[in-house]
Amino acid sequence: MSMIQCVFKGERLQDVQEKMEEIGIVGMTIWEVKGHGRQKGHIEHYRGLEVKVNLLPKLMLQIVCHDRDIERIVAGLTEATRTGDIGDGKIFIIPVGDALRIRTGERGRDAI
Repeated sequence: MSMIQCVFKGERLQDVQEKMEEIGIVGMTIWEVKGHGRQKGHIEHYRGLEVKVNLLPKLMLQIVCHDRDIERIVAGLTEATRTGDIGDGKIFIIPVGDALRIRTGERGRDAI
């Protein structure tokens, strides 16, 4: 099992949801995050003053999946989030040692 985490631009959310549904992914968690990489933030104007915003709003998606599904999910996420611009995001693949479905007590692969 693995956990896929994807940090991406919020305006790509609908594309991500549609692509995951298209490839048969039924469970995911998404939350709002802030951060920066090479973008280094941007300048905004507030009450006539320039304000440097270092942390940019992004979304983070998390999916726990069978290892056989990793490439299909990563390809779908890449297609749905890529614009070609700086700040498109990152995808991380992390091994998962175990999982537990709280309702049934199922563990491991049966829990996902």
